[in-house]
Amino acid sequence: QVQLVESGGGSVQAGGSLRLSCAASGRTFSMRRMGWFRQAPGKERESVAAIIWSDGRTYYADSVKGRFTISRDYGKNTVYLQTNSLKPEDTAVYYCAADLGAGWAVGSWGQGTQVTVSS
Repeated sequence: QVQLVESGGGSVQAGGSLRLSCAASGRTFSMRRMGWFRQAPGKERESVAAIIWSDGRTYYADSVKGRFTISRDYGKNTVYLQTNSLKPEDTAVYYCAADLGAGWAVGSWGQGTQVTVSS
């Protein structure tokens, strides 16, 4: 299995930035994709961004394109989410996930980190 530990959440004002980190350990050789998801109160969990672990290709939800950037440090088994121009609607618990080849649902998930954006 793969263990994931997120860090970097916090509270910022609208327009601010945060950098989230997710460190993976364990059977990291099995990771195919890593991604960030978020869940706001009363809403379903949604995909934010993902990165193909082997070649670094990235994917983004339309709501964050141009504001968020996902990146990886292959040697450190760490994925980052740089969040810029934050909006109150970005407030949510952000989760890191690893797809081990069978999809996100059965992959590994972190414990989540809270991001709160005030207007």
